[in-house]
Amino acid sequence: MRINLSRKNLIVLVTLFSLIVSGFIFLNGIQNETEDETGKTLQVADDCTFNGIALHGKVQFVESNADIKVKIVDSFPDLNVKVVNSFPDECGEWQIVDSFPDFKVQIVESFPDIKVKFVESFPGLP
Repeated sequence: MRINLSRKNLIVLVTLFSLIVSGFIFLNGIQNETEDETGKTLQVADDCTFNGIALHGKVQFVESNADIKVKIVDSFPDLNVKVVNSFPDECGEWQIVDSFPDFKVQIVESFPDIKVKFVESFPGLP
């Protein structure tokens, strides 16, 4: 059985297929999740944790051996972060320390665990 398609119909089919694939890629890209090295899907949970780590508290920025790799973005963050001087008790409130952190963060440009946006107000999940 042979199907005869005109050139116009073929162009329409290819365009439609491209739009469908582009839509799936776009929708997958705006989800609030990433994958680790093993391909396991990770994301910021509704209780403001990532991989069991509460995303508030005392934070130490390190160059290696981080608990969380973070990319700083201006749009579509996984978490809005407000730097505070004391009592980082709410979701997205970070107090920067040099020792005894609750968790360690490494700033990266590629392959982040989560994406954050630093804000002056309304920290937490976007």
